[in-house]
Amino acid sequence: MTGKAKKKSRPVVSGLVVLGLVATSGYLTLELRKQEQPGVTEVRNVGILDGDKGSGGSDAKAEGQEKWSRLENPARSVLRGSDGQIKAVLTDGARTATLTGAARTFAEPTSTSSKVSTTDWVRLMPEPWQKGAEEKKWFKDWYAEYADSKEDDLFAIAFQYVAGAAPKKDAEGTVYAGDADFGPLNTTGAEGGDLRLEQSDFFDYLGVDYPFRDGTTGTPDAQRAKSLDCSGFMRMVFGYRARYPLMSSDTSGDGLPRTANGMARSDEGADVLPLAGTSAADRPTGIDQLQPGDLVFFKLDTRTGERLDHVGMVLGYDTEGHLIFISSREEVNGPTIGDVGGVSRLDGNGYYAKTLRSAKRL
Repeated sequence: MTGKAKKKSRPVVSGLVVLGLVATSGYLTLELRKQEQPGVTEVRNVGILDGDKGSGGSDAKAEGQEKWSRLENPARSVLRGSDGQIKAVLTDGARTATLTGAARTFAEPTSTSSKVSTTDWVRLMPEPWQKGAEEKKWFKDWYAEYADSKEDDLFAIAFQYVAGAAPKKDAEGTVYAGDADFGPLNTTGAEGGDLRLEQSDFFDYLGVDYPFRDGTTGTPDAQRAKSLDCSGFMRMVFGYRARYPLMSSDTSGDGLPRTANGMARSDEGADVLPLAGTSAADRPTGIDQLQPGDLVFFKLDTRTGERLDHVGMVLGYDTEGHLIFISSREEVNGPTIGDVGGVSRLDGNGYYAKTLRSAKRL
C-alpha cells in the first residue's frame, strides 16, 4: 500500500499563503520558542559530542567567528553565527540540511486554522553529511550558494501541489506543479471500499515516461494524471524536484523506495525515530527529535498487516505550538495540512499523532 487516510470528498482549499514576517521565530522547540530565539531546531535532551569549533576547524578564539558544534540523538553538526543563533543543522548520513533564512508563513485557511511561521529553509545537499564535512570543498561551495538563497526549497515545492496551487510548466510544456489529486475515484470497490485508488506516482502526475537508473521506465496511467498518492507526493518533492535518487519500486534500484513502507524500512538517510513495530504500543516517544523536512510514517489501516501505509513531511510548529506535517490524503483528494479526517498534528492524541510509528531524515 502507498498511503491511506479515511475518506471524504475534497473541500475547496485556497492553497499556499506565503507572508513576509519581520519578527517571527523559526522552527523551534517549545523551550527555544519561549526564549524567543529564531532559527533552526536545537533538540532538547541532547549532549555535546565535541566542543565548539571556529569556521576554520580549530578552536574558536576570536569574537565574530561562526562556530560548529556536535550534538547526538541523532549525531549531527550545528553551525552558529557570531551572535550565537543557529544557522544550519546537518545530520550524519542525511542529505537534508535545515538552514535559517527569510521568514515565511505556510497556511491552508479553508481547511485549517493552523499556520506555520518559520525561518527554516530545508534543502538537499549534494552528498550525505558526515562529521568534519564543513572542511570539504563540496560543502563550502554548496553552502556559499544556498546560505541566503530564496530559491524554492522542499517546503515551497510541497505547497505547489496543494489545492488551488497554480500550474507551472517546464521548457517542454510539461506541467510539473499545480493542484494535485490523490488518485482517481475507485469505481470497482476492488480496494475494500476505498474512495480513491492509490499507486499514483510522480510520473503519473507529469504524464510522461520516466527512465529510472535501474533501466526500467515508469509509464504514466492516463486516469492518474495530475495525481500523487502519499509516497508519490514525497517522491515528487524529494526526488523529481529536489533530485534525490529514486528507486523504480521497493526492491529495484537505489534511492528512495516507491511506498511508505519501503521508505520507512530502507537504509536511506538517518532514522530519527526508529521503527519499533506497527502496533499502538509502538508509538514513538520523543517527537522533539523531529526536524523540518523529516519523513514521518504512519500505520492507519489494519488491512495492510505489518506494512506502514502513510507518509508525510514535517513542516514545523504552528502558531499554537502544535507540530504540523503535510501529506497527500484521500479525504481531501491531495496534499494538505488540513483538519479533514484528522488534524495534521504529530503531538497530542489525535488520529495522526496516535498512528505515528517512525521518522527518517533523508
